[in-house]
Amino acid sequence: MRDEKIAVLTAYDYPMARLLEEAGIDLLLVGDSLGMVVLGYPNTTHVTMDEMIHHTRAVARGSTHTPVLADLPFASYDDPESALANARRLIEAGAHAVKLEGGASHVSQIAGLVAAGIPTMAHIGMMPQRVLVEGGYRMKGKTADEAEKLLADAAAVERAGAFALLLELVVPEVAGRITASISIPTIGIGSGPQCDGQVLVTHDLIGSFPWFTPKFVSPKATVAAAIRAAAGEFIRETKL
Repeated sequence: MRDEKIAVLTAYDYPMARLLEEAGIDLLLVGDSLGMVVLGYPNTTHVTMDEMIHHTRAVARGSTHTPVLADLPFASYDDPESALANARRLIEAGAHAVKLEGGASHVSQIAGLVAAGIPTMAHIGMMPQRVLVEGGYRMKGKTADEAEKLLADAAAVERAGAFALLLELVVPEVAGRITASISIPTIGIGSGPQCDGQVLVTHDLIGSFPWFTPKFVSPKATVAAAIRAAAGEFIRETKL
């Protein structure tokens, strides 16, 4: 585990990218979580490449020096060829690196992207793009077999050339074991404090999507309430 932790937050538009950069964030993630918190989809599987490119361009315009990481959306990296073609589109849109979900099952895609000069982060544990297959969101690594598979996945993506690894909803003790077992940084979300960094959906952090907040998030602001109050004041003044 590294001494200085890495702080990552999501951004989906120009003003949020600017604000987070001014706050000193280490890395901006254009996550496919935008499907739920921006576009109103029920899950991330509905997000398209065109939508990811649109939002990546906006974030890139708002960032002057903070690296931008963009998600490859559902079904955009089923094989190494499509992974490379779509990753190149995200890089052209202004991303500095891409992220894909998958461990040992996706080493060919990771290796191909890295060989083409595209920095790639892997994502294991709970993989939201598999929510329809798995029937919901749940912690990973609860059994010995699951823990060993996660450790093997981590080793595989490191060998394939991934520059970092996101651990989502991984049992904290297992996340700590993974972090200690590989040399690339681990970024956790709902996986405990032993990872090398943490990422959150900014809407969860600031309370701007009040209809659902993950259990592992402690919001630092209540933006939704402030918006409602401001809009209500405008409405009252208009109707005087």
